[in-house]
Amino acid sequence: MKFSRSIQFNAVPDWSDHYLAYSNLKKLIYTLEQSSNRTEPSQAQDAEALPLIEDAHGDSDEAFRRALDTELKKVCSFYDGKEKEILDEVNAVLEDLEAYKHEKDSGASPLDQSSHSFAPGRGRASSSASALAGSSGVFRSLGFGRPRRASTMSNSIEHARDDHGLEEDIIDETAQLTRSRTSYEPRTTRDDGALGGSMEDMRASKDTAILKHMPGAGHDDFSDRGFSEFYALSVALKKRIISVYVSLCELKSFIQLNKTGFSKALKKFDKILDHHLRSSYMENSVNSADPFRKEAMGKIDNNIFKVERAYADVASKGDLQQARQELRLHLREYVVWERNTVWREMIGIERKAQAARLGWRPTLLGGPQDHARIQRQGDAEETEAGKVVDTPVGRIRCPPWLFSPSAFLLLAIVVIFVVLLSVPILNSSQQQNCLAMLVFVSMLWATEVIPLFVTSLMIPFLVVLLRIVGSEEKPYVRLSAREAAPYIFSAMWTPVIMLLLGGFTIAAALSKYQIAKVMATFVLSKAGTRPRTVLLTNMFVAMVASMWISNVAAPVLSYSTVQPVLRNLPPDSEFSKALILGIALAACVGGMASPIASPQNIIALEHMRPEPSWLIWFFIALPVCFASLFLIWLLLVLTFRLSKGTAIVPLRPAREKFTGVHWFISLVSVGTILLWCVTHQIDGIVGDMGVVALIPMVLFFGTGVLTKEDFNNFLWTVVMLAAGGLALGKAVNSSGLLHTMATAIVQRIEHLSVYGVFVVLSVLILVVASFISHTVAALIVLPLAQQIGANMTTPHPNLLVMGGALMCSAAMALPTSGFPNMTAIMMEDTRTGQRYLHVKHFISRGVPSSILAFLVVISVGYGLMLIVGY
Repeated sequence: MKFSRSIQFNAVPDWSDHYLAYSNLKKLIYTLEQSSNRTEPSQAQDAEALPLIEDAHGDSDEAFRRALDTELKKVCSFYDGKEKEILDEVNAVLEDLEAYKHEKDSGASPLDQSSHSFAPGRGRASSSASALAGSSGVFRSLGFGRPRRASTMSNSIEHARDDHGLEEDIIDETAQLTRSRTSYEPRTTRDDGALGGSMEDMRASKDTAILKHMPGAGHDDFSDRGFSEFYALSVALKKRIISVYVSLCELKSFIQLNKTGFSKALKKFDKILDHHLRSSYMENSVNSADPFRKEAMGKIDNNIFKVERAYADVASKGDLQQARQELRLHLREYVVWERNTVWREMIGIERKAQAARLGWRPTLLGGPQDHARIQRQGDAEETEAGKVVDTPVGRIRCPPWLFSPSAFLLLAIVVIFVVLLSVPILNSSQQQNCLAMLVFVSMLWATEVIPLFVTSLMIPFLVVLLRIVGSEEKPYVRLSAREAAPYIFSAMWTPVIMLLLGGFTIAAALSKYQIAKVMATFVLSKAGTRPRTVLLTNMFVAMVASMWISNVAAPVLSYSTVQPVLRNLPPDSEFSKALILGIALAACVGGMASPIASPQNIIALEHMRPEPSWLIWFFIALPVCFASLFLIWLLLVLTFRLSKGTAIVPLRPAREKFTGVHWFISLVSVGTILLWCVTHQIDGIVGDMGVVALIPMVLFFGTGVLTKEDFNNFLWTVVMLAAGGLALGKAVNSSGLLHTMATAIVQRIEHLSVYGVFVVLSVLILVVASFISHTVAALIVLPLAQQIGANMTTPHPNLLVMGGALMCSAAMALPTSGFPNMTAIMMEDTRTGQRYLHVKHFISRGVPSSILAFLVVISVGYGLMLIVGY
């Protein structure tokens, strides 16, 4: 919950300086945390580097209590004055309402408030005129002719209380009434001077100008004025009632927000410093203060009821329920900030990365800007001049993006695509077109000159346009465009895609309700304070988290969990670098651990026949993961000086209460995973793992555990990328190109053993996946690996496909090698704004880590795959 944002968006703008300074209290908490965990300074330490607050358990309590007392005094002082001001206004409005009702009941008004119909001649014109003309009448008591006190309402109501706006409303409503009155009887033209100087309070009213032009008999003049003035009076009274109602609700919200703020600030203090101040301070100080006593809230509620009753008398014929509904329309909507799912946090990280241009290739139309020429505040708006080109028809000014590197690269790829379509390389035109498309989309994916998912969306278009796919039964004929369209689209949405969405759903629920974080902090709290042990434990947690919430999301969770440790380390600490890098590398390794751990595993399942069960996957992948994790940890221990200037703050288990919702999410998630593990045993009932994936989706979204916004925050770009890859694999296989390529490759490597082919393929994937996305590497290579394995003398297609999938996750040499590495290089020290890691850290540790994982896969992984019969 981002409570600081709740205060920001729900506070009354005019009162913003008088709310609890929640953000300042958070900063104080972090300062006290650093002070309490500071070791005793040596005599040689610079005095300027010492903390400003020397802390012990009692000192931090006292320091925070003093800050809370200051905030509490500020809130109470403002509330006392504002409460008196608003309640005085309420009393004044209620008194004016009684005076209005008294004169109305005395017959002074010719207007029946229960109907807009008005029968001229029945009213008492003379008494009405004298009542309206009197300077001491109800008009003057209600504020006509005297200045009003400044409004205390929010900005959304201020315009409604403006006198000019009031007059315009009266004009509109009165004009409507007078138009309806002409249907009762014809009227003659009335004397324009009959109304002159009759009432000083409404002398300047535009309402009078309208009445002066109304047709009617002279004996109705006073009756018309009485109707108009009393109707104007009811509108003004209605607006004043709305004003005080909004003010009362804002005062009530002021109390609620500040009380919640004190409670949350104390909760954070107790959680971070492991103290127990919240209950005592809330009971003895906050709850006993004037604004937060039950009597204060009861007084406000009582006055709100009075105002609602008053509005019902004036505007809704005594209907209290209708009055409440109408009054609530004038209140600003209360903004609620829900807990983020891990996907929403990842979207924020991705946007931040793109804004910083950390390793992302610029898009075609949104190329990088020169920071020296970037527009600053106050600069005149600049338009890019572009490039002028001389042509036979004159000089043409071209847009700058047309001459950008991305544009030239895209043009080169298109030229290659056209050449491959035109130059005959293969005997079959169907396979020729397929080869051109395969090279075209592979180059687009590898260069990322356009977004990856956009390239995936081009695949079905090209497949249909070029008539690439053929029939699956003899005689193999080329499908027409009408037949190819449903064929290729059916390949994009398979049970494997549902399995991916099921994994996203479980990850979203576990992160939104902090279940994953609770389990992670429980394990990390047992790690102690030894740097080596803490590093290994964090890497283990990141790897296990990758198994269930995917290696795309696990780093986000892990980095949020270790923030207390990072906050209390020196900015130049070697351990902080090792910890962040270790989590990223462990998450990459964890991408091998389960079928839903990474998109490349999903793609591998689509190309494995028979499809492996989860138990078989675990049997092969988990030993590979644990061995790789240990070797990478050993590498980090040897290359980083972990103990230098390192004083680790022990993590404490999260104090989140396990409610019924938490148990529901946990049981559904565990049940779904168990069903995935035994799908092959019950395939006669559920059919496929993709059907099982529907269970958490229906239960979590159907019960409201997850919302439509959570669904929208799924990584749909990844889903579309995977769907496009499946369509590409289907097209390449259907055209016969995959079989042709595999046969040619097998002829050249037939002298190699199965193990030799496996090693060569693993090296190829390791190199390719280090420079492009793991998912893209799997999309390009795994279909080919499957066909190569199937065409060998002794077929081993599943061996090469699963080994290739494991090697995709093992590629972690560069910052761009997988999402965990991208997340790691974006991590910044909040105190200095500097990144923890640089490219050199990945080169020096990532390359050896990839080699170690490669050795484990071609030894331990290869042996285990042979054991299961691959």
